[in-house]
Amino acid sequence: MAMASASGSATKPAAASAVEGASAVQPGAGGPEIAFFDVETSVPQRAGQGYALLEFGAILVCPRRLVEVASYATLVRPADPVSAVSAASVRCNGITRDAVSGAPSFRDVADAVYDLLHGRVWAGHNIVRFDSARIREAFAEISRSPPQPKGMIDTLPLLTQRFGRRAGDMKMASLANYFGLGKQRHRSLDDVRMNLEVLKYCATVLFLEASLPEVLTVENLVERAITRSKANGVASPEVPKPQPNSSPDSSKRQRTISLVDSVMPEGDNQGTSEYVELVSHIEEMKLDATMQMDASSSGYSGFVEPDDVSAECIKISVAPLHQFGQKTSILHKDTPLQLCCAELKVLFGVSTRYLDNAGRPKLSIVLEIPENLSKVLEFCDDLARRSSQESGSTSEWRPLIKKYGYVNRPTVRLNITTRVSGDTAIYSTDICQKEPSGNIQKLVFSKVDAAELETLFARGNMVDTFFSLEIYDYQQNAGIRLVAKRLVVHSN
Repeated sequence: MAMASASGSATKPAAASAVEGASAVQPGAGGPEIAFFDVETSVPQRAGQGYALLEFGAILVCPRRLVEVASYATLVRPADPVSAVSAASVRCNGITRDAVSGAPSFRDVADAVYDLLHGRVWAGHNIVRFDSARIREAFAEISRSPPQPKGMIDTLPLLTQRFGRRAGDMKMASLANYFGLGKQRHRSLDDVRMNLEVLKYCATVLFLEASLPEVLTVENLVERAITRSKANGVASPEVPKPQPNSSPDSSKRQRTISLVDSVMPEGDNQGTSEYVELVSHIEEMKLDATMQMDASSSGYSGFVEPDDVSAECIKISVAPLHQFGQKTSILHKDTPLQLCCAELKVLFGVSTRYLDNAGRPKLSIVLEIPENLSKVLEFCDDLARRSSQESGSTSEWRPLIKKYGYVNRPTVRLNITTRVSGDTAIYSTDICQKEPSGNIQKLVFSKVDAAELETLFARGNMVDTFFSLEIYDYQQNAGIRLVAKRLVVHSN
C-alpha cells in the first residue's frame, strides 16, 4: 500500500460537476439519507420580477449518525445574467455576473438536483417558504416535474419552537453568531453545513439544560465560552443575552417533520423537556433503521470492507472545533472511514477494567483480525500518529494493533458503547445474533449487563463487525479508538 501524506480537508469549489462521496449513497432511489440543501437567488428589483436561481448546494446526511456522506454544489447561469444579477444581489451573496456567465444552466444540472432530492427527506432553514418553492419554479421553467420529498424538516420553525427566541430573530446568521460559528457566507454549501452544525448545537444546549438545570444554564455556557475565547486571544462575536425561559408554551407546539404539507398535532406533553422533544424529531430522521444487512456488504451506510479501501484515498482531516480546539478525523474518499469485516474471532471476551466519568464500565472485546484489515489499520495508525506529532501533541501514541501468541497474531480492541435512557444505561452499539440459517435478529436488552454479554462474546466465537475509527488525545495518551456500531454474533 502506498503511503499518503497527512492533510487537512480540502475546501470544495463553489461549482462541482459531480456528487462528492456518491458511492456511499443511492442517487435518485429515495435513499435513507437526509438531503440538507440551500439555494442562492437573485434579488428582485421591481414588482412582479421573480427570483433567478444562482446556486444550488446540498449535503446528504446519514440519519443514524448525522454525519455528511455526500455533497454537491453548482453555480447556475440564469437566462439573462445581466438583468438578473443586480448590485443588490451581489451584495447579498457575492455571486457576480462573471461568476455565473460560465456556469451551466439549470437544465444542465437538473438531473443531478433531481437525483439528490427526489424521494428523500428534505431539510433546510426556511425551506418550506423559500428554498423548496425556488426548486419547483426552476423545474417548471424547463417543463419538468419537480422532485418530491418524502418529508420536510424546516429548521426555522423547528428551532423557534424548541429553542425559543433566545438567539434573536432565529435567522441562520443570528444562530451562527449566537454559537460563535462565524459569519454566514450566504453560499449554498457553506450555509447548509452551518445549518447542520446549528441544529446539533441547539440539541446539545437543550440536553445540558435538561440534564443539569441548576448547574449549566445557557447563560453560563455562553459566558464561559466567551471568557475562554478571549483568554486565547480570539475575538468573540457579540452574543445576545440568553433568555432561558422564553420558550413557547409546550401545549401549542407542533411537529415540524411530517409528511409533505401535512402537520400532525403533537398534543400536550406537560413535563417533557425541550431536549427530549427535539431529539424525538432527530430520531424520526432515522426512517428505516431495521433493515437486514449482510456483513460482507460494503454498501451499508457507508461502511467499506478492507479490500475496498484505497490507501491513496485515505487522509487526515483537521477541522476547527469551534473556539475550543480542533477535531481530527480519518477520511476515505472525503467521507469518514468506517469499516466492516465478517467473521472475526473473539480472543478475549468483555472487559470491564476501565470506568467512564459516570462510574460505568467501559465495555470492550479483543478480536483477531485478518491480514487485509491489519494493513488498513496499520496505515491509518501511522498516518494519524504522524499527524499528531506534526500538530505539536506531546501525548504518548498508543498503537492500535497489538500482537499475541507465538505467531504474533494481530488483534484490536473494539469498544461497545452505552448511553443513558431515562434512569437506565443501554447499549448504543446494535448487537445482533446470526442463526445457522443465516437469519439475523437484533437482540433487545433491558440494561447493560457485562455478564450477559460475556456469554455472547465468549472466546472463540465469530463476530461480524461494523465500526468507526475515532482519534483521541486525552490525558497525555493519544491513538485511534475503534467504536463498534453493529456487532453480529454467530450462533454456535
